[in-house]
Amino acid sequence: MPKFRQTADILKLMSKKEDIRNIGIIAHIDHGKTTMTDSLLAEAGLLSPKIAGEARALDYLEEEQKRGITIKTANISLLHEMENRPYVINLIDTPGHVDFTGKVTRALRAIDGAVVVVDAVEEVMVQTETVTRQALEERVRPVLFINKVDRLIKELRLNPDEIQKKLIRIIRDFNNLIDIYGEPEFKEKWKVDPSKETVAFGSALHKWGFTLSMAQEKGIKFSDIVDAYAKGEYQALPQLLPLHTAILDMVVKNMPNPIEAQKYRITKVWKGEMDSEIGRVMLKCDDNGPTVMCITLAQVDPHAGLVATGRLFSGSIKEGDRIYLVNAKKEYRVQQVSMYMGAFREVVGGITAGNIAALLGLDLARAGETLVDIEHKDAMFPFERIKYVSEPVITIAIEPKHPRELPRLVDAMNRLSIEDPNLVTTINKETGEYLLSGMGELHLEIAVKFLRDYSGGMDIVTSRPIVVYRESVAKQGIEAMAKSPNKHNRFWIQVEPLEEKVIEMIEKGDLAEEMGRKRMGTVLKEAGWPTEEARNIWALEEHRNIIIDLTKGIQYLREARDMIISGFRWACESGPLCEEPLRGLKVKLMDVKLHEDPVHRGPAQVMPAIRRAILGSFLTANPVILEPVYKIGVSVPAQWVGESSSIITRKRGRILSSEQRGALTTITGYIPVAETFGLSAEMRSATSGHAFWQCTFDHWEKAPESVAAEVIRQIRERRGLSPEIPSPKRFIDEA
Repeated sequence: MPKFRQTADILKLMSKKEDIRNIGIIAHIDHGKTTMTDSLLAEAGLLSPKIAGEARALDYLEEEQKRGITIKTANISLLHEMENRPYVINLIDTPGHVDFTGKVTRALRAIDGAVVVVDAVEEVMVQTETVTRQALEERVRPVLFINKVDRLIKELRLNPDEIQKKLIRIIRDFNNLIDIYGEPEFKEKWKVDPSKETVAFGSALHKWGFTLSMAQEKGIKFSDIVDAYAKGEYQALPQLLPLHTAILDMVVKNMPNPIEAQKYRITKVWKGEMDSEIGRVMLKCDDNGPTVMCITLAQVDPHAGLVATGRLFSGSIKEGDRIYLVNAKKEYRVQQVSMYMGAFREVVGGITAGNIAALLGLDLARAGETLVDIEHKDAMFPFERIKYVSEPVITIAIEPKHPRELPRLVDAMNRLSIEDPNLVTTINKETGEYLLSGMGELHLEIAVKFLRDYSGGMDIVTSRPIVVYRESVAKQGIEAMAKSPNKHNRFWIQVEPLEEKVIEMIEKGDLAEEMGRKRMGTVLKEAGWPTEEARNIWALEEHRNIIIDLTKGIQYLREARDMIISGFRWACESGPLCEEPLRGLKVKLMDVKLHEDPVHRGPAQVMPAIRRAILGSFLTANPVILEPVYKIGVSVPAQWVGESSSIITRKRGRILSSEQRGALTTITGYIPVAETFGLSAEMRSATSGHAFWQCTFDHWEKAPESVAAEVIRQIRERRGLSPEIPSPKRFIDEA
């Protein structure tokens, strides 16, 4: 393992909070994040300046280098000197492809500022909007780097006036995103402005960049850069306008240090009592307070075991410390503390608040976990759950070519689900199916490649990708009654659609089970729910389903409550239409009759009855199939706009807008995920390879009846179910 010469200097500065900046690089795919990061590493002495821009140093996985895309987040700590004062920049490079957007979300919890990279030719794209929205939702302050300005000069041959108009439009569109997604108290302060040094311009490939003040200081006008390209002298630009200086000076001047950031970020990411001891030390980013860390990344090192990386919000951590994982409810002793330097971990004595640390020895640590020192385990409230903007919407079945290798495949799947919580691995012991669900085709393709690597090159057979659906209802169902298997207990349940407004609150994180019943009730009452319903929420299930107790004075109900909730969760796992998960339901427990003897009202009696009553009412509530819908953004020259639009509409999509941006037109629309298989070949063929596009999951939508009937038929056939949808009578008992 290489020894980095800056490590000792970085460790000395880590306790000087004013001189720390925790930042991420975020962008749409291929807009130049990793190329730009190379220049920052070269300046810090971690990479030869000769290969910066081509090395893709933080894309250290073989698969990343081969594909030319970032797949995993990479952390590194840099030293940067500005006005003779050294600063520590804890930097995370993130993926740009939408299929890996979950990794961006997790990285944002650890950082306070983000450099958003935008391609000057393509301008603000779908994924630019997605990552900027994610950053603003985590109260991470953005600044803007407009990259590939050289292409405007060399390829598009725009004159200075045309270039200026294009750059102004990019800044305007980016500020519109802040206007839409920013919180009222931050949006005006955080809008970017070249005169305030929150916008930089340049070319990551050619290693030059500048802010307005930097250009004025050097006495360089934009026409000088145009001339340099016209004369073929642009190689001199990195000496005049070094990219790393432009970016890192912009970061130091505009990004908050951990003390400033935690004053407003803690209230967003942690809902505990702010005037408690833990609340106060986190707001101050105090090294001397209780150790509190939010884990944002869990990776399995074949030699060292699980490595848990995260942001230390207070206290300090060193080898031998006794800590407690709040969600896992388990105590550990830290075996090793290190800091990341790209592909390498450098072991250090300890790390203090406001920095990013990597820990060994915590085998149950997962992304989103809350770590606290053992003495404060009973007082610690967990961090807010990390909210993902996308959901796994495509599934493949996998199996080893040789059945004897099944145990190795299961081990590899377990490792994969630890490292990437957005991959859902399902092992169905009844059918013998091994399923992998992800954000898109590339996500699953990469996942299978990692499975092969993790299992030592095993031959893995995969099915063709299939789309994940949800089952829901369009109206209120009947009050259905179901008896327990022993006929001694009865449950009356009514199902109806959950209001869209409430589903949106869950999506935004304004309503979450971690809040507790009382606070959830208060939020729903403020949203217009009847007091009785708001006061009696029992549980909120992950697919946006809620169960409410509307019974009165039922004997033994308290003892049966957890069993009823378990039955509710069981019912939500697979619906009666085609065994897809239920979504967007309000489940009301109307009445209950329980046997007086506890022996006759155990889980084996209560849970099946609750499930049957829910599914019975569901089938009388005009059940529907929901299909996942992507938002698609296409950037294409004007002559192929018609072909691109017609492909979207032919695939049951709809166009939202079409905007001319210089030589390119940006088309934005919606398209069902089921219609996107083969989209690449069609789009390339119709536009002679001139279209660039990206799809990002946006919402669930009721499938047209003709489509729904065929989807249900195909899924039931695939799962070996009878062709007919069951009748409500199969689940409902007569009184």
